[in-house]
Amino acid sequence: MSGNANQKMKILYLMKIFLDETDEAHPLTIKELVAKLDRYNIQAERKSLYNDIEHLRLFGIDIEKTSAGVCAYYVAGRTFELPELKLLADAVQSSRFITHKKSTELIRKIGRLTSVYEARRLNRQIYLANRVKTMNESIYYHVDHIHSAIEQNRQITFRYFEWVVDFQQPEKVRRQFRKNGEAYCVSPWALSWDDENYYLIAFDNDSGQIRHYRVDKMASIALLDKPRCGQVHFQQFDLGVYAQKMFSMYGGREETVTLKLQNELIGVILDRFGSQISISKCDNEHIYVRLRAVVSPPFIGWLVSLGSRVTVTEPASLVQAVQGTLKDILKAYEAK
Repeated sequence: MSGNANQKMKILYLMKIFLDETDEAHPLTIKELVAKLDRYNIQAERKSLYNDIEHLRLFGIDIEKTSAGVCAYYVAGRTFELPELKLLADAVQSSRFITHKKSTELIRKIGRLTSVYEARRLNRQIYLANRVKTMNESIYYHVDHIHSAIEQNRQITFRYFEWVVDFQQPEKVRRQFRKNGEAYCVSPWALSWDDENYYLIAFDNDSGQIRHYRVDKMASIALLDKPRCGQVHFQQFDLGVYAQKMFSMYGGREETVTLKLQNELIGVILDRFGSQISISKCDNEHIYVRLRAVVSPPFIGWLVSLGSRVTVTEPASLVQAVQGTLKDILKAYEAK
């Protein structure tokens, strides 16, 4: 690129320098700005830079001048402040459905929204914890495909798998496709982030029921030229209520459950089921709570985890299921 062409790009490179290399702790003097522009083969006079800085301010770049000591300039305000970027970076890193590789890429891109100095503080967060992550690198693109299908009102097909131990190599796991690898055909209606996993909420065309699928266990997603089915099932569908009733998005039958619990556990119940519950007094230390829940192994496991502070009073079938689970646990720990 010729020097003259570079001169026409001067204000753009100046904006890049300000956005990438300045913040309140790292201002640049006019002399330093001249030197940095020289790296791009751009000659700049001190007087012209004052005009350029003013033009950048009029454009909307929040450039401030230091109030004490040597006169220097820096970007004071950005679209995202550092605490907000840290929050985004931590959300990306803690999300199980985003792989380690994609987390690193996304945090690096988030870092471009601030100076190189503050971006380093985001990059260090990558190594704060060795969190469990999905092993399906394609999930990032699966989510995009599903969103596209919902927007375009189209059905999708995919193959669904689970992780199993490879008995030929017991130290390894492998994918095993359900239905012998046969494709599922569903009408996607919503995506839900529940229990640190992404789920597709869809209408199953074969069974005529609402089903959900772990997105990180889907493969070979393709959009069909067929309009979605099941609209009548989703006219009154409330995703929040649906997620509250499910535990780890595990299927089961929905029932009215009555629990007897210690008073101080009401917060635990509200966190899980919201305010759409019925409460009545049992005695000075206990209350009864009636709620709707999908009875499943994860739900029973959740009840067991609360110990003796919670007991099921209705339905009788759930009481028996909890008793059976406790007996199985005790039997597993009995001395051989």
